[in-house]
Amino acid sequence: MPFAIQAYEEVVPYDTTWGEHSHPFHELLWNERGASTAVVGARVWTITPALGLWMPAGTLHSGSALAGTWFRTIFFGFHTTPSISDAPVAVEITPLLRLLLERLGESGLSAASRATTEAMVLDVLEPSPRELLVHAPTSALLRPIAEALRSDPGDRRTLADWAAELRVSARTISRAFNAETGTSFARWVASVRAQHAVALLTRGWDVEAVAEEVGYRSASAFGAAFRRTTGLTPGTFRVS
Repeated sequence: MPFAIQAYEEVVPYDTTWGEHSHPFHELLWNERGASTAVVGARVWTITPALGLWMPAGTLHSGSALAGTWFRTIFFGFHTTPSISDAPVAVEITPLLRLLLERLGESGLSAASRATTEAMVLDVLEPSPRELLVHAPTSALLRPIAEALRSDPGDRRTLADWAAELRVSARTISRAFNAETGTSFARWVASVRAQHAVALLTRGWDVEAVAEEVGYRSASAFGAAFRRTTGLTPGTFRVS
């Protein structure tokens, strides 16, 4: 590619889905407004103004965004920029990183200034341990649970409730969740709820309404669960 770093942005006019594809360059995906998703295999990330996603060159991925989402994509030339990770990884969009990326979009930026700014972007760009990621189970056993929670994150059915409904033991479901998602049923549910909560928060919902929508009995209980799951507070994603 004839560039080191190049930006693209678009406001999605209607609900949009991108089929599976890949690029010959690395990407940093983030949003100026709203939340979108990126899917790699069985992994589903939520992308927001606070948390972006690094997508290495050649990675097959699909995605979706709701109408009104203002998404931003930063392309990194494959031959000029080493990848910060061999696999997709979350990137925190810090105020400094945001300012540097904005500077690269300025017209009339000299070649020397651009080179300096690009070097600073690469210096501060790093993987974040915080991410909005859900591993989607696909087995026949867990598919009803996954579909129910994705359509209604406020579903309060417990592990015991699902075991009775599916006529298997709670231990069988627990083992299946650990095998397919790498986490427990309770943590997986918390992650699904956190992803849905972020989408609502970035659309301007207040915390109390979000807490009720995703199945928590109080804003404080929701806040505590959200922090345990993401390492961040709901206010990080709150849009006034």
